[in-house]
Amino acid sequence: MPRLCTRSQSDFAKGVLVVGGLVVAVTSASRAQQADAAALPSFEVASIKLSDPGLGRPNISIAGRTFTTRGFTLQDYVRLAYDVPGFQITGGPGWIKSERYDITAKAEAGYGNLSVDNMRPLIRSLLAERFQLVIHRETKELPVYALVVAKNGARLQANAGAPGPQVNGGRGQLRGIRVNMSLFVAQLRSQVGRTVVDRTGLKGEYDYTLQWTPEPGQLRPPGVEAPSPDANGPSIFTALQEQLGLRLESTKGPVETIVIDRAERASEN
Repeated sequence: MPRLCTRSQSDFAKGVLVVGGLVVAVTSASRAQQADAAALPSFEVASIKLSDPGLGRPNISIAGRTFTTRGFTLQDYVRLAYDVPGFQITGGPGWIKSERYDITAKAEAGYGNLSVDNMRPLIRSLLAERFQLVIHRETKELPVYALVVAKNGARLQANAGAPGPQVNGGRGQLRGIRVNMSLFVAQLRSQVGRTVVDRTGLKGEYDYTLQWTPEPGQLRPPGVEAPSPDANGPSIFTALQEQLGLRLESTKGPVETIVIDRAERASEN
């Protein structure tokens, strides 16, 4: 695998990269984005290695100031860093969807404990530095689903005081405790492979369990468990209506996409 040398601060200032022994000029657009990335908070230390080919299911863990992943592709890391599903990511070389990397990274002491949200800028900085990732955003008119209340009314159970929000699940199953509709549609988005827009008008916090039989190839967020669904069970569209009194309607709307302009294989360390 080609190795990409880590750039120094002096190289960054000069606008050059050393790739395979060659000095390569960085475009002004790349320098601008890398300057933006340099302004982001960074992990104190980070190790990146190619995943063991025999590794099982990809997984992720956050413990205190330490972030660990196993078996993630670069596209998975972009999904995590920019909080977008894979179908909203385009461009880049083919290997970003197939080659898998393990990352162990630790935030600086003053950063505090990591959460999914406060970790995203750290991951963006890491991807720009170690994978030379350059992206831009485009808004496109794309197919979306509108989530609406079904004819006979919503069947969501109002939260009665249980602590939350808590969400879990995977292909064929979603569970939530004290979840609002914004978080619920984010869960659905990862399952149906399309942006979901909330048009229910529901403002409360709810508890629910949704079970269905996923279609072959249905999307699954990286690192989540995939329970064995009932082969004779309903589709997610039927399950939504029968179990929760909600319905997905196909329509079109503006969707922000991430376009990968550049990505290089990371050097291992």
